[in-house]
Amino acid sequence: MIEISPGDVPPLPLPGAASAANVLKTAAFCASVGLRGAMATVLERHGSAPGTPGQKLYLAEDGTCVGTVGGGAMERATLEALQAVVADVSAKHQVRGFKLGAELGMCCGGRLEVLLEPIDGLVPCLIVGAGHVATALAPLLVNLGFGVTVVDGRESWAREERFPGVRCHQGEVDDEAMRAVDPRGACLVMTHDHHLDQQAIAWALSRNFAFVGGVGSRAKAERTRQRLELRGVSVANCARVRMPLGVEIGARLPDEIAISIAAEMVAWRKRSRSTAR
Repeated sequence: MIEISPGDVPPLPLPGAASAANVLKTAAFCASVGLRGAMATVLERHGSAPGTPGQKLYLAEDGTCVGTVGGGAMERATLEALQAVVADVSAKHQVRGFKLGAELGMCCGGRLEVLLEPIDGLVPCLIVGAGHVATALAPLLVNLGFGVTVVDGRESWAREERFPGVRCHQGEVDDEAMRAVDPRGACLVMTHDHHLDQQAIAWALSRNFAFVGGVGSRAKAERTRQRLELRGVSVANCARVRMPLGVEIGARLPDEIAISIAAEMVAWRKRSRSTAR
């Protein structure tokens, strides 16, 4: 359990009014862009209590807060519980009882049973290059719970009809639009040009992506390392680059390479989350 001192706890947000359906839409959007959050759902009401079964209240790590579980001191106590769930990456689903008694400054005497659910955000993954490996890899990563963005400077390559369910951008990695990809995720480089690969990897390192990898041979990996060092990239940062990218399964074809990379990304995500606990 993460210990939070009083000075570390952010002020409680003011929830925006929203129906249960819109609370779910907001939670889905926040998760899609990589934000961790937590949801409270009223399960049962006993006696005189303001909440109604089915009401929902959602809080994201960036302070986004929508919905209600009835308002007043009950809602404040629920928000405090959600705040603790968001801050604790090891938090599990739990049912909490909130009694409208003296501890909440209320005398209604009722009680709410509330389900508290942690909602992990999709791990952001930027794929640089929209070629054969990327077209095989992107849908795999989407199905595995990654929030995927594909960028390619070539006209007609990074298009949504080629990548269903994937955010696409025609342009360069250092375009302003690409700064929206959270660097707590991964940047996977697989362009059609070795020079572009090196530029993209250097950019990803400068943005401090948690995982940086590139498709290529061991010879290409060594040349990339040398050229990165010539550009002033530190030895420690160069060592962070995973190239050749993917689990060693003897992959040669684009679909095989995509499977090997997807396997490595799942393993990295598991390690990252276990380390954070």
